[in-house]
Amino acid sequence: MLFNSLDFAIFLPIVFILYWFVFNKSLKWQNLLVAVASYVFYGWWDWRFLSLILFSTLVDYFVGVSLGKTEAPTRRKVLLWISILVNLGFLGFFKYYNFFLDNFKSAFSIAGYELNANSLNIILPVGISFYTFQTLSYTIDVYKDRLEPTKNFISFAAFVSFFPQLVAGPIERASNLLPQFYKPRKFEYSQGVDGMRQILWGLFKKVVIADNCAVYANHIFENSADMSGSTLALGAVFFTFQIYGDFSGYSDIAIGTARIFGFKLMQNFAFPYFSRDIAEFWRRWHISLSTWFRDYLYIPLGGSRGGTWMKVRNTFIIFMVSGFWHGANWTFIVWGALNAVYFLPLLLTNKNRQNMEVVAEDSYFPSLKEFGQMTLTFGLTVIAWVFFRAENIGHAISYLGGMFSESLLSIPYYEGIGYAKFLIPLLAIFIFIEWLERRNQFALEKLLLNQSIFIRLAAYYTIAFLIFYTAGEEQQFIYFQF
Repeated sequence: MLFNSLDFAIFLPIVFILYWFVFNKSLKWQNLLVAVASYVFYGWWDWRFLSLILFSTLVDYFVGVSLGKTEAPTRRKVLLWISILVNLGFLGFFKYYNFFLDNFKSAFSIAGYELNANSLNIILPVGISFYTFQTLSYTIDVYKDRLEPTKNFISFAAFVSFFPQLVAGPIERASNLLPQFYKPRKFEYSQGVDGMRQILWGLFKKVVIADNCAVYANHIFENSADMSGSTLALGAVFFTFQIYGDFSGYSDIAIGTARIFGFKLMQNFAFPYFSRDIAEFWRRWHISLSTWFRDYLYIPLGGSRGGTWMKVRNTFIIFMVSGFWHGANWTFIVWGALNAVYFLPLLLTNKNRQNMEVVAEDSYFPSLKEFGQMTLTFGLTVIAWVFFRAENIGHAISYLGGMFSESLLSIPYYEGIGYAKFLIPLLAIFIFIEWLERRNQFALEKLLLNQSIFIRLAAYYTIAFLIFYTAGEEQQFIYFQF
């Protein structure tokens, strides 16, 4: 079920009414409703995968309960590895089986041997990378005594399958989300309105910004051999805003939806394209995943506490694993490695934490230095996104080669580009609004609160009109494939 679909527009009010007006007297029944609604939401794509998420939930629930009953180190390690192997085993099979098989076949072929093994027609379960990491964090935290294991299976099932963030995050920590299922929730009007504003802004980013950028980005990437350097650069910029609008738009809708049910999810994007260096970018982009890898992989590997070699090794591991998490394609691994190359100079010169505050925090405009830093960081990010979007490594290299040709300074052109001219001013307005609200959780959080009710309603209706006016065929969110 897509957030930007008629199905969800019907589903959400029904669940909302049942949650607040029918089951509001019982926390247990509210949690059960959340779990059932989440399974309906997830099963809307393919009901067969409900057994997968249920099995993962059962394994981690019983592992957690068992960890709470034993102090024996060996038994605890066995239980932890059961959770890790089951969760990563499912993820590895569905997501990476064919990738590894094809690469093994290629390696044997180069060595002069033919490996007789057929690829499988495997359908990737939607959201498996997200809920797998969410349940793993629970087991690891219980194992390390950071979290008490739950004995409430309904609450745990609702935590694992919570429909607002089930499919594409944020990847919530059990320590933040799970306790919220234990406490009675009371509807607060201000919280509901705030959630609806965030949903509205998320839909705007997805439908108006991302989906319209996708039309031109897809056309340019699919016909890159026939495009000038400036047109290729424009296509890369369009994809840069497409993936931001698409993914951060999903996160906004997820966080806003959770808020109208009385839950608070973590911020997943903090205006990353206003970053002054790559380290700051990764503190602001897909925060739930970046912090997950930091806490459960980077720090256990030694982080940046060791010598230079350990710092370099750990940096490349964390970025390349992050790339591989996104998909079974060498383009994602190269994308991760390229970001590691961007990041290393900052780490090795101890400048990776120099931009911790919001850019131009006490000013309307950035300084010339900050503007230059943001421009350079944005440019490096655009180049990296080419590898993320390309079909394969060869396509990415040829795309960048064409982009940095002599025609880079020409006027962008391809048949149909005239329509894109209407999108560029819209992007400029979008960037301006986000810049004004860069200190807040999302762009509409406080932007209009000091204005009259008429101005606020006019703005909200204008945004809603643009969403309905520009909406075409329902477009899946990019991160559903991850």
